[in-house]
Order: sequence, then C-alpha cells, then structure tokens
Amino acid sequence: MDLGQTVSRENMEIPGINLSASLKVKNVQEAPPKSLDLIKVLYLLRDPLTTNLTGRHLFVLRKLLKRNKSGFHLRELADIAQIIDICAEKVIERPKYAPFLCEILEISRFPFLKERTSDDLIYAEDAINFLSCLGRLMKIPNPDIQERVVEMVQSFFSSEASKNQPEDNQIISPAYRLHLVERSDLPKLLVESVASLQHQPFIKLQLLETLQLLCSSSDLNCRSMLDAGAARTVCLHMNGADTPDQFLSCSSEILWILLESSGRDDTVEQLCSLDCVVSLKEAFSSVLALTSQGFDLQLRNQLLVFTTLIAENPNCPLIESLFAKQLLGYITLPELVTTSAQKLTHSKEDLKMKKLLLNLLILLSRNVAAVHLFREELVMVSLLRLANPPEKQPASPQSAILSQQEELQLQALETLATIVPVMLQDYMSCQGNTQLLLLLEWCCDARDRRKLQMQRCIRVLRAVTSLGEQAVNQDLSDQGAIHQLLEIIIQLAADCDEGDAVTIEMMSNIQLILSALCETDLHRKELFGSEGVEMVVRFLKNGSKDFYSGLGHNKLLISTIDCVWSCIIGCSLTEDQFLGMDGVGLLLDLLRSSPRCVHSIILSILLDLCNNPNTRPLVLGWRDADGHTAPGVLLQLWREEEEELGVLRDENGGIIDPEKPLLTRFQDESSSLSFSANSPSAAVLETMENLRGKIYLLLSNLGFQDFPGLSVGDHVTLGIVKRYLDFKVCEVWNEIKNELSLDGVKPITSDENALCSISKTLTETVQSVMEEQSRVLEEQKQQEIQEEIRIYAEMKTHRTQQELAKKCWDNYVARTSNYNILKEEKAQRKKHLKSKPKPKEAVDDRRPKHFVTHILAVKTTDEPGPAGVDVSLSRTVI
Repeated sequence: MDLGQTVSRENMEIPGINLSASLKVKNVQEAPPKSLDLIKVLYLLRDPLTTNLTGRHLFVLRKLLKRNKSGFHLRELADIAQIIDICAEKVIERPKYAPFLCEILEISRFPFLKERTSDDLIYAEDAINFLSCLGRLMKIPNPDIQERVVEMVQSFFSSEASKNQPEDNQIISPAYRLHLVERSDLPKLLVESVASLQHQPFIKLQLLETLQLLCSSSDLNCRSMLDAGAARTVCLHMNGADTPDQFLSCSSEILWILLESSGRDDTVEQLCSLDCVVSLKEAFSSVLALTSQGFDLQLRNQLLVFTTLIAENPNCPLIESLFAKQLLGYITLPELVTTSAQKLTHSKEDLKMKKLLLNLLILLSRNVAAVHLFREELVMVSLLRLANPPEKQPASPQSAILSQQEELQLQALETLATIVPVMLQDYMSCQGNTQLLLLLEWCCDARDRRKLQMQRCIRVLRAVTSLGEQAVNQDLSDQGAIHQLLEIIIQLAADCDEGDAVTIEMMSNIQLILSALCETDLHRKELFGSEGVEMVVRFLKNGSKDFYSGLGHNKLLISTIDCVWSCIIGCSLTEDQFLGMDGVGLLLDLLRSSPRCVHSIILSILLDLCNNPNTRPLVLGWRDADGHTAPGVLLQLWREEEEELGVLRDENGGIIDPEKPLLTRFQDESSSLSFSANSPSAAVLETMENLRGKIYLLLSNLGFQDFPGLSVGDHVTLGIVKRYLDFKVCEVWNEIKNELSLDGVKPITSDENALCSISKTLTETVQSVMEEQSRVLEEQKQQEIQEEIRIYAEMKTHRTQQELAKKCWDNYVARTSNYNILKEEKAQRKKHLKSKPKPKEAVDDRRPKHFVTHILAVKTTDEPGPAGVDVSLSRTVI
C-alpha cells in the first residue's frame, strides 16, 4: 500500500513544514538546516496537542521520504531513528504507520550518504544506533515490516548507490557498512526474532539466510550472534518446515560457520542441551529419509560432525536422548537396516559417515553409560569384524570395495585402542588377543603395504597390556606373543630408516608391550632370553644422539631403558647375558651422554644390577672416551643435581652453612609451613624427586673406598655423599622440631634433650666433614706448591743448560776460527796436565772436561729457603 493513499484530502490542506528550505548559518558548529526540519517533525510527532493528528503525520513523513529517496545522510540518522521509534510505538494501534516503516526500510537498503570524509567518524555512533533501531522493528508482529527488515539487511552489504544520488554527496564504503553492522545490535536482534517467525516459514527462511550472510561476513558478527544464543536458536528451529531440505541446509551452514569462528566453545556449549540434541536427532532422521530422493549427503555428515563435537562434552545428553542408540545401529549391523532410504552405499560420503560413526565411539567411551550401551549393541564384535583382514571378512552385498575396507579397518583399529580398556571383558570373550596376533601376522606378510595396519594393531596391543591384567597378559604369553613381537622388532630395526617415524613408534610400542608382559613374571623374562637381550643391547648402542630429533627417538630410548628394567633385571639368566654383552658399560655411556630426564631410571637400573656380584668390577673398570670413571661421573651428577636444587656450596663444592648441609631451595621456602600428620615433609619429599638418594645408594654399594680416577673436587663431594644418610636423618628431626615450634607445642624435658642431642650430633658431623674437606683442599694446595717449585727448578736448570751449551759453542767457534786461541787453549791444557799428579797406574784420562746436568728428583727438607731443596742430577757428556 502506497503511503500517499493513507493521506486524506482534508489533511492535504494542512500547511506542511518546509523541509527543503535552507537557513543561513552564521556559526559553523550550528546544526544544518535540514536537521532543524527533522527537529520540527519530531516536535510534531511528540507534541501532545498534535500527537493524534495521524493524517498530518503521514503527510509530513511522506515528504520526508520523498526528500531522502536516494538514501539517508549520516548527519540525519540520529533524528530519523527517533522518528522510527515513535512510529514503531504507534503502528501497533494505528496500522496506517506500517507503510511508512516499510518505505523507510526500502530506502535504508541504499548506502548512507556523506558530504565530507570526516562524517564517517563524526556520525559513526548515530549510524550504529540507526541500524539497531531498524533491527528492533523485527519485534513488530507485522509480516510486511519483518520481511522488509530482512531484505534491508541482505541488500545493505551489496546494494549500490541510487541513480538519483546528488553529485555533491558520497556513499559510505562496504567496509564501513560492515563495521557499522558489527558494532550494532542488529545481529542479536535478528537472532532473537527467529522464534517469533514460527508460523511464517518464508520469512523465517529468509531470516536464516540473512543470519548466514552475517556470520560468514565477520567473526565479530558471529560473536554477537552467539551472545544472543544463535547456535541453540538455530538448532531448535531447523526442523518442522514444509521444505526441510532448505531449512536444514541453511541451519547447518550457520552452525558450521559458528564452529569455525573464535566462538567454537560457546557454540558447542549451546548445542549440548537436551533440546538441541533431540532436534539434531530429528534432523538426522529427516536427512536419512531424504537421501533416497537425492538430497546432498554432505548435510547428513555435517550433522554427524555436530554430534561428534557435542560428544566431546562428557555431560552431553546423547545417551538420554536415545540418539546414541540410533547411531550405534549404523555401526554394528548396517546391512540389517530395513528402510531402503537408510541403506548405506559405497559412495565416498557414506564412507565418511562410517568413519565419523567410528570416531563417535571414541568420544562416547568416556561415558560409563555409553559403555553399557556398547555392550548391548555388540560394538566389540563389530569392531573386531571390521579389523579383520579384508579377505577374511564375510562376503556380503553391502561390503565396501577393498580400499574402503582398508580405511575402515584402520579406523576400527584406532577405535579399538580406546574402547578395549573400558570393555576388556567383552574383548576377551571375543578372543581379541588371538584375532590381533593373527592380524599382526597378516601384516608381516606384506609389511611395506600394511605398515599402517601393523602400527594400529600394535597400538591396540599396547592399550591391552598397559592395563596390567594378569589374565590378559598370560593369554598373550601363552599364544607366543613375546617371541612373535621380538621377531617383528628385530626385523623392523634391520630395515628402519632414521627418519621413519612410523617404524620408530612401532618399535617403541613393542618394547613397552614386552615390558608390560615380563615385568612381574620370571618365566616370561626367561622367554625374553638371549634374543631379547641382544635386541636391547642393539638399541642401547644407538645412544641418545637423536633424542631431540622430534621423530620419536626419545620415546624409543626411554622404552628401551624400561625394557632393560622390566625384562632383564630380576632374572639371573638374562642379567648375566646382559652383563656379558657390556650392558653396564652401555648404561654408563648413556648416563654420561643422555639428557637429565632419563638419569633417574638409569640409576635405578644400575642400582638393581648391583645386586649381581658381577656388576661391581664392571662398574669400577668402566672408562668413557675422556677417561672419566663411573664414581667420577656419579659425583659430577651429584654436583649438577645440587646446583639445580639450589643447595648452598662454596666454589670447591664444600659445605657453607653447617646448619643446612643438604637443604634445597624448596625446603628453605617451606620451612615456615606446618605439614599434616599423614603427609610427608619437605625433607622426605625431596628424596623422591631428585637423584641424590640413588647416587648415595649406588656409591654405597660400590664401597666408598678405592675409587680410581677421582679429582680433588670429587673427594670433596664424596665426603658429603658418605654422610648423606646421617645428614638426612638429622634434617628430618630438625623439621620435627620446627613444626612443634610452629604449632606451639613444647616437648617434655627428655624429648627436648634428645632433640638438642640430635642437633649437636648433626653439627659435629658437619664439622668433621668440613675439616676433612679442608684437609683435602690443603693437601691439594701443597701438592700444587711442590709442583710449582719443581717446575721452576726445572726451568732454571734448563736455562743453565742453554747458557752452558751456548758458551761451549762460542768456545768451539773461537778455536776453529782463530789459530792463536787454539794454540793458547792447547798450551793451557798441557800446563794443566803437567801440574796434575799422575796416578799410580798411568792411565790416559780422556774424559771430556764439560758436562750438561739433568734433574732426576727433587726432595724438600726442614731447612728454610733454597737450602731445604735437595736436587738429584745426572750428567750428560757434551
């Protein structure tokens, strides 16, 4: 209905307001003339004397629309928004205002106009409020107005300027339009109006399409819509229409966009209500009924994705709504579904559906009620059937092609790894161990083509054995699993490339399976035997060079060490074989080169190996590439551990505070705290969390004496290690004394004397250790002084030798170059011979006259100065 038809002839005679007249403005900040006209319109609508003059109102509003038929100016939006609010209040009782609102919505489809570039900033808030005002019109129960609002929002982003646009005006940019919508309440208001359109499916579908446009255009719009409960609202209104395909498609697209936005968690949380789950169930059933009509199967899979995301919440009502029971039917016996429209085909979309259903089992397994439902629906039987080799599956018209079977087989094995730990009884009743070992044997026949199947099968076996159920592990052992797994890992190690992450994972998992099987049973350790020991030694020789490569070598190293502890330690047969293959040396090499995170388990293994009498000489005889001994390495680890713990030590590693010989930083910080009676204190806790206790026990087993190759720093540290247990006992008693003081408890005289005696013992023990450390350091200092004296004496002798050699050479040159000097030297020699008395037996003494001496030894006496140095020399003829 045209707005002009609502204006009567008598109203046309009422003098109108000149909306086009321009006034002269002296001040730049004064409101423009057209705004003044809008103020008069507002006064006309609000004035109690003219508020009921509907005809005059419509006449003025008609002129207002005629003037702005090309679009609204940004500077006028604030006043126009007030006019719209007044008309929206009046339209409920006076429907004649409805055409005006419809036409103003038609004009709002055009971009807003601006006269200056700065108008974007000046009137931004007015434009935002104007869009929110238009959104509030959706609350008016008028189909024409609601439809115009939806069309206006759809056109607001894409519409171009009107052909009658004035040349001196510009339109706002599309980016600025999106900016205005994002910051307005328009998205929220549209979401809130979905419920009011329950009986208007055409407008409701248009509104859903508009919401899809809004959420796909901006993440801020998604956030605004989610604040209004968009996910829950859309999910609840996706069913019950005459054209369910369009509604379901549009609704699912909106939910998909909301899930991909930054508000994914809020979307899932809104979908987790019972109403939404029931609505999804109805939608899923509707889609399955439409698939026979060629409906897009992607929509069905999208609904399954929504269901999967809901299942991630452990409190989701999928069980209560019976939706889970319905879905399990398509997993267990899909070929028995009677409705032809619901039968699954060999298409890619149906394959995706099956994989989504299998993935849904993993998420549902966290719910105890779902496990009971799995048992009722025979889920374990179906999973093991899917995991069987393709050629062993029963022939059926519904069987997938070979490639699809392999994909389903992989997915089924992945699901079994999660399901089996919560359905172990069902797994054993279906002879799951036998089926997995047969599958593993089938994979070995063509390992290159079935590597992924082998990887998933080993994962399932690891999940089974990690539970520690003796009956299950015994069943695997009885079927020869240990020997079979050893053969597989040896073959994998022979063909493995350093960059093959899949093979490395399989070898690591096999070692963990063997550890779980052999840990508590001596007979299984014997079955592990020499073949297993050779395997472990081979992996230990690889060392830790690739520990941080990121390909799983770190897990392989840790599983190898765990395999030593679980499969070798405790059985004399395997221990002797391990020691005979230099296993202790490999462990010490690993202790020297590996990261700190594996030191604890290596020390534990060495400590357990010390129960074997053949271990001690091997440990003491070990040397690394730099010549370090095992005790030296252990003492170096002690110093590094204390530095990490923040223990106070001097530059030489000695004790600084006699009252705190072992105190760590954590103990010092918690010294003012009082612990409950059933919780260990800080002194006890720190023994469980660091390596000092294990190093002490290991050195204690080695004897604390006659350690070869120790430096002075090692001897200083060794004095602390020897007294570690004494220090720790006194430390615990001091904690007891401090806690009694913190709790205000005063011990009786005898207890107080005992505590004082313990403190005194600690002080005396620390003093003795400190004196021993000082003596060791003093001996080292004296040795350094003697070494320095010897070096200086050797240097002096060497200098004297050089001067004497130079003098002899100069004399020789002089004799050979000057004949007079030679004659003079010869005359002096004859004179010397004549003056020397002859011996009784005339012997021609032809010994040379000059010698060069060498230092053989240096001894010191009690005399001060150089006289206290006795030097032994040897002479060498020049």
